[in-house]
Amino acid sequence: MSFWTPASLLSYLAEFFPAALVSGLAYLFGVVQAFLIFDPCSLISLEFRRGVGFPGDGASGTMGHPLAGISPKKIEIEPGTVVNFWVPTQTTTKPAVVFLHGFAFDGILTWQFQALALANRYSVYVPDFVFFGDSITDKSERSVEFQAECIAKGLKKLGVEKCTLVSFSYGGAVGFKMAEIYPELVHSLVVTCFPMALTDSISNARFHRLGFNSWQDYLLPDSVKGVETLVQLASHSFPKLPNFIYKEILEYY
Repeated sequence: MSFWTPASLLSYLAEFFPAALVSGLAYLFGVVQAFLIFDPCSLISLEFRRGVGFPGDGASGTMGHPLAGISPKKIEIEPGTVVNFWVPTQTTTKPAVVFLHGFAFDGILTWQFQALALANRYSVYVPDFVFFGDSITDKSERSVEFQAECIAKGLKKLGVEKCTLVSFSYGGAVGFKMAEIYPELVHSLVVTCFPMALTDSISNARFHRLGFNSWQDYLLPDSVKGVETLVQLASHSFPKLPNFIYKEILEYY
């Protein structure tokens, strides 16, 4: 018996249908996936996050997402610090592209469709920042510099000598810092949803305009309403979701 995953179905449809139609289906799949991933009791969510393959995708054991050509791999940066990367399943000499996710969630949840689209032409790497996804540390360090160092050291251990960074939101801060500290590693940088220079004055003016006393109040909500506000402010025309979805997000994260 063969099963289709959303990614494999989208890949197949892309060969025959316009990109706009496939993009619309990807959006619908994303909404459905949100219901699954935000439910900690969901078997599908659990298996997806663990990187377990599905029948019909050619998967074996915990090879991850074989259609996209990537699978999860934990890299010890130093004793007590481990960063989870989704990496190419085969050795390749293709140009390296590294996707950096935003605050909350994790790498593969944020970038799965982009990873699928680019994996045929590039060596795709999708890390989880420390304290997100499956990356952990026993240190109390919380700075952007620490995140940048962990990702850069992990890439070097994976044999990546030069790469293009593609970042979103908080990932932009990490990307800029990586380019500053490791210019020999970062060939180019794509930044979305993040300013070129986030000074204290810009930061303070922004969260006050949003109606918060600090970024912590905004980014670390402690109520269902707070989660809904976070999602709505961080998105453009985001569809209204039932409160139980926001409740699951609050309890899960």
